[in-house]
Amino acid sequence: METRAEEKHNSFVSTITFDFKTKESREKANVKTVTLEKSFSCETCGSSFKSKHHLKRHVLTHTGEKPYSCEVCGSCFAYNYHLKDHIRTHTGEKPYICQVCGSRFSQISHLKKHQRTHTGEKPYHCEVCSSRFSDNSCLKQHMFKHYGEKPFQCKTCGCRFITNFDLKRHLRTHTGEKPFSCTLCKAAFTDKSGFKQHLRVHTGEKPYSCDVCGHSFSTSSHLKQHTRTHTGEKPYNCEVCGSGFSQIAHLQRHKRTHTGEKPFCCRICGSKFTYDTNYKRHMETHSGEKHICEACGSIFTSKHNLKRHLRTHTEEKPFYCKVCGSRFVRNDHLKQHMCTHTGKKQREKRYCCQVCGSCFLNNFLLKRHVRTHTGEKPFSCQVCGVAFSDDANCKRHMRTHTGEKPFHCLVCGSDFSFNHHLKQHMQKHSEAIERT
Repeated sequence: METRAEEKHNSFVSTITFDFKTKESREKANVKTVTLEKSFSCETCGSSFKSKHHLKRHVLTHTGEKPYSCEVCGSCFAYNYHLKDHIRTHTGEKPYICQVCGSRFSQISHLKKHQRTHTGEKPYHCEVCSSRFSDNSCLKQHMFKHYGEKPFQCKTCGCRFITNFDLKRHLRTHTGEKPFSCTLCKAAFTDKSGFKQHLRVHTGEKPYSCDVCGHSFSTSSHLKQHTRTHTGEKPYNCEVCGSGFSQIAHLQRHKRTHTGEKPFCCRICGSKFTYDTNYKRHMETHSGEKHICEACGSIFTSKHNLKRHLRTHTEEKPFYCKVCGSRFVRNDHLKQHMCTHTGKKQREKRYCCQVCGSCFLNNFLLKRHVRTHTGEKPFSCQVCGVAFSDDANCKRHMRTHTGEKPFHCLVCGSDFSFNHHLKQHMQKHSEAIERT
């Protein structure tokens, strides 16, 4: 009889013999294994699975059954792991951490997709145009652009969409539903992407960085806009004058120079403004707050005017030409200077008066001029009813009622309601200096 040691030796030898079978034997063994692994078939579509559990889970895709429900909000899911992922939206749990930047995620698939923002990996590619994408959903949406298919239609307004996700998001514009709410500031959003972008306001996260200068941004759209400052790309063009802009918001703002539109209205005095920045500066004049220059004591009604004034003391010139390096106190001075490099003329006066032939830079200036012929006076004083053809003249007149004196003498500190009064006053100082 074999000793126990011999039995162990024979067992070890037989194991080695099995491991070193011929390649053909191993391939046959693998074939048998594959056959055994997928022995459970779906009667509906014929797909095969390695276990009865996987088959049962697959059958749910045909029946539409969702046996797993959330106890918090009642949402139902076909698979248990989908329910577990969903529950984290209530608990806020984010167990998956990015080892590069420390960002946390509730699902491992979200972590993997995020990691591609660091690696630059784009594993999904279009077979038509060879474009590459970091996730499969972006590829699917891209493919619809080639075939022009928009299979999902809104029953309310008829708009069509490439994906069902886009349709669901669109439907909230009709229902007013905002299911994504911030627990920090109570802001609510109709879609998850907008919600995620908003959260970066609180976290300070800036996952998108510029390859040229290294600046970081909280959204990919902000990065794209920034990149154009390096490339010089201006994809948005004005249909009236042909001017190009790097951002669509800049184009929309520029269009007001042609239309004369003034969408920003002061609720206190009714003054209207073309740009938001001008409106904000105007509102400071109502606050009563005065901004004093520490160098000379001059008083200003807005921080912007004080900041610009301070450059007369510091000789700061923050606007510089990238071509020759010349520096300027004001941005409009830089723009005028750039014409010497580009060869472009100053803006052409395209808007001409049909009565006298005078030409103007924009439609707003033309409309104001036309009133000198028609006698129209659309701006009236709310106190005494005096009418004016120009909004600026009406504002100047209002100072006779309010007593506002925004013009300040740097020599003796006297205040004046009108600029020409200040000039007359300054003449007296100059004459006194000449006499001495």
